[in-house]
Amino acid sequence: MSKLAVIALGGNAIIRNDQKGTIQEQDDNVMATLENIVYLIKEGYNIVLSHGNGPQVGNILMRNDAGEQNYGIAQMPLDICVADSQGGIGYMIERNLRNMLRKHGLKRDVLTLVTQVLVDKDDPAILNPSKRIGKVYSKEEADILHEKKSWIFKENAPNSDKYRRVVPSPKPKDIFNKESIAALANTGVIVITVGGGGIPVYKDQNGMLHPVEGVIDKDLASSLLATKIGAQELYILTDVEYIFINYNTPEQQIVEFLDEKDTIKYLEQGQFGEGNMRPKIEAALQFVQNGGEKSVITKSDKLEDRKYGSKITLKY
Repeated sequence: MSKLAVIALGGNAIIRNDQKGTIQEQDDNVMATLENIVYLIKEGYNIVLSHGNGPQVGNILMRNDAGEQNYGIAQMPLDICVADSQGGIGYMIERNLRNMLRKHGLKRDVLTLVTQVLVDKDDPAILNPSKRIGKVYSKEEADILHEKKSWIFKENAPNSDKYRRVVPSPKPKDIFNKESIAALANTGVIVITVGGGGIPVYKDQNGMLHPVEGVIDKDLASSLLATKIGAQELYILTDVEYIFINYNTPEQQIVEFLDEKDTIKYLEQGQFGEGNMRPKIEAALQFVQNGGEKSVITKSDKLEDRKYGSKITLKY
């Protein structure tokens, strides 16, 4: 029976920090990233892809604002913007993936799903915005936007002079259409889903769905999805090759293999950045604790080289 892997595309997989984000740049980045999953397809893996949308959904919100100011176009709420980004990014990944498969003489069908993800409307995270979206601003620019639009900003990294907008990030509780995703993936269809962490919705007392003004962490959503569809492996692709402890200090050290005990220990020590690496490690740990065989965190262009990347398993 073929193994099933969920691969979460992030970091520089779509837009890199030094780029404007033109469609040509994004196409080139996506194609380069997808080239690194060819070996899994050739080995017979069934694959589900997820992706981030932080820069893109931020740009959509800015286009919203410009459209309202310049043309009187009604602004759309954040859930619609997340759905827009899922469709656009999913299409771009699907098109490039079809070209990549053809290039390598591989036959797989590819399907993009606009995906809703269930959250708790009373999640404490809704009152504590923490998820960074959109472009990077200077302190002066951030202050102006906070005054003008009541946006909330946080440092892009500890002790940074750059800022990004933050919005609530409730925890994912369930994935809509998970049974269909599993059925398709297990027949060899490559499914692109939970883009940007999924569109956050909650159920009222009558079971009716309503949107939540926030975004879900795509790695936590990918981890939950991997568990729900019975995947054996979870790959989280970012812009660093390894997990580090004592990062950016003279005692900096690569950690290539981690089990549950050590992962929890380092999390409790606060070894990992709250807004970047910590959610990835929590997602990887959550997956193996719920039955996954292993999680791998690595750079997008290092996926094929198994010497690279940090692996998290329940036990060795």
